[in-house]
This record gives sequence, C-alpha cells and structure tokens, in this order.
Amino acid sequence: QVQLVESGGGSVQAGGSLRLSCAASGYNYRRTNRMAWFRQAPGKEREAVAAINPDDGSSDYSDSVKGRFTISQDNAKNTVYLQMNSLKPEDTAMYYCAARVQYGGRWWNENDYNYWGRGTQVTVSS
Repeated sequence: QVQLVESGGGSVQAGGSLRLSCAASGYNYRRTNRMAWFRQAPGKEREAVAAINPDDGSSDYSDSVKGRFTISQDNAKNTVYLQMNSLKPEDTAMYYCAARVQYGGRWWNENDYNYWGRGTQVTVSS
C-alpha cells in the first residue's frame, strides 16, 4: 500500500537545525508532480511549508520559512528532505509529508494532495 514515512524530527534549541526525510513507497513515484511538507501546531490549522516538483526540482516556500528551510529530493530513493536551519520556537509543530499525483491545484492547498504520512514532531525551545 502507499506509504509516506517521515523521520528526522526531534527537539532542538532556537537557532538549531534539523533535517527531515520522507520516503515514499507503494505507488508509481513517477506519477508524483508535487511533494510537499505541511505542519500543524497545537490549536492551529495545518499549513503548507514547502513543495518540490520531482520532475524539474523547482520549489515553493511559505513566507514564514523562506531563507531558512530548503526542500530537496533524491528521486532514486523516492525521498524528499526538508533542511531546517535557524529554527524558531514558532516552528514547533507536527510536520507531515504529502504527495500529489494529479495535475493542477495549488502547492499550498492540502486538499490537492493524495497521500499523507503520519508526521514527525519538531519541538524548538527558546
């Protein structure tokens, strides 16, 4: 079955770094036209963080993480990464990986994504 498995979360102090990974399996990864990271903090709605086009490597970022986070990929491993630098307490959230296989839609719209991981927790202390 389809699986998106996130890893790499943890607890860090403000200013620190973490690298998240998301490994996809169970479907034809070549059908993927966007891989994305979303996050959800307690009491808040889920928000888009970054997305990448597996075909050409083009990426998008939310304003809140632009310049601090970098999304990348290894298509040979069906894996997407999120390098998070200069972490802030407000980055604390559950981070989810998502895959979109149909064309169209908006990179930041969670409703346009077909497959989801279970998430990995990131906690940033001040």
